Amino acid sequence: MREIFAGLPWWVKWVAVPVIAIVVFGGLIASVVGFVIGLLFKLLVFVALVGGLVYLVRKFTAGSSSRGDW
Repeated sequence: MREIFAGLPWWVKWVAVPVIAIVVFGGLIASVVGFVIGLLFKLLVFVALVGGLVYLVRKFTAGSSSRGDW
């Protein structure tokens, strides 16, 4: 493989081949990136909801128990 690319001009190695790879695998790359971003967003929403729930539970149960637990 190295010998094949050795005789080619620089623009083929650094411009044409990456453009062809993006055209061929562009849909796959976009779907993977979209999946990862969606997963991170869902994880962020989950952490925020759990954090809010913990905050509310501690706030409302603090009146019945002593505040020296912390």
